[in-house]
Amino acid sequence: MEEKKEIRKLITEKKKQYTEDQLKELSSVITGNVKENVVLKCAKTVLLYYSLPDEVFTHDFVEKLSQEKTVLLPVVKGDDLELRVYTGKECLQKGGFNIDEPQGEAYTDLTSIDVAIIPGVSFDRHGNRLGRGKGFYDRFLKKLNTFKIGVCFGFQLSDEIPHGEYDVAMDEVWTEDGYVSKK
Repeated sequence: MEEKKEIRKLITEKKKQYTEDQLKELSSVITGNVKENVVLKCAKTVLLYYSLPDEVFTHDFVEKLSQEKTVLLPVVKGDDLELRVYTGKECLQKGGFNIDEPQGEAYTDLTSIDVAIIPGVSFDRHGNRLGRGKGFYDRFLKKLNTFKIGVCFGFQLSDEIPHGEYDVAMDEVWTEDGYVSKK
């Protein structure tokens, strides 16, 4: 637990060395790289996320992808995540943790999700993910049997992320340098 706190603190300090514009520019490279992923190209239904200010910026990526695929975004409900179909910026409202979340009916056909693109505070080269510490994604990802892609800035890569039985590893991790790991 202490090691995870230290990694979170280190990543927060590294992130402060970049301006918002620099992070958005890196984000554009990252999402451009991920868009070339064969699994994503073939996907019909994609689980994505609507980024917070300190995550790889995905707002434009969500918008572009939703023109050609069904894009699902998570909604925080208590201690869990539910999914909703993204139908446009006008469907978003501030939800838990000040996250823009889509409204509408819960999307429950989890077997139809072809790929999940997941944020993280840090990842290692084995696909292990460090989140914010609440376990939302780990609990949810255990329900999915789909290809999982972690996205982060290069400075968010760690040599090794401590992980346990409740942690869910990514199949691949992508940064502005392209594909960097596979479990």
